[in-house]
Amino acid sequence: MKKAILAGGCFWCSEAIFQRLKGVESIKSGYTGGTIKNPAYREVCTGGTGHAEGIEIIYNEAEVSFTTLLEVFFATHDPTTLNRQGADVGTQYRSGIFYTSEEQKQQAEVFIKALTKQQFFENPIVTEITPFEVFYDAGEDHHNYYNQNSEQQYCDFTITPKIAKLKKMFSDKLK
Repeated sequence: MKKAILAGGCFWCSEAIFQRLKGVESIKSGYTGGTIKNPAYREVCTGGTGHAEGIEIIYNEAEVSFTTLLEVFFATHDPTTLNRQGADVGTQYRSGIFYTSEEQKQQAEVFIKALTKQQFFENPIVTEITPFEVFYDAGEDHHNYYNQNSEQQYCDFTITPKIAKLKKMFSDKLK
C-alpha cells in the first residue's frame, strides 16, 4: 500500500471523490502543512494555523497509480485559484500535493509541467508541491461526510456536481 496526501479545497469534497476510485483502500480527512500540533477544525477554519484541509489516501498501486490520482485531483478542483475553492476562501483551502517520496514529487512536477505546456487551464497552476511532514485526523464527524449528508445544501451545491464530473470523466476507474 502507498500513501498520498492531497489538498484540493474542502476535505469533504476531496474525500467524496477519491473514496469512489478503484484501488483506494482508505481515506481520512484532516489537516497538513501547518505550524501547530493537533489542530482543531475551529482553529484551522480561522486560517491562522497554516494547515490545509486535506485527505490521506491509502491506495493499492497495483490498481490505481499516483498519476491517476493526480489526473482525478486536477480534474475535480481548481488548481489555479490561490487559497480558494469556489466560495471556500482561506489558506486552509489551498491546492497542494504533500509528497511522501521523491518519486511522487517528480511525478507531480512532471504532471504540472505537462498541464502548463498544454495550457490545460486558462490561468497558471498555483498548486504547491511540498514534502509531507505530518497529517492530523479531522475526527469522525468529518469522515464520510458527503455520504452521510448529501442532502445538506453545501454538499448538494458543491460536492454533487464534482461527483457527477468524476463519473463522467473517470467511469472506468470507479468502484
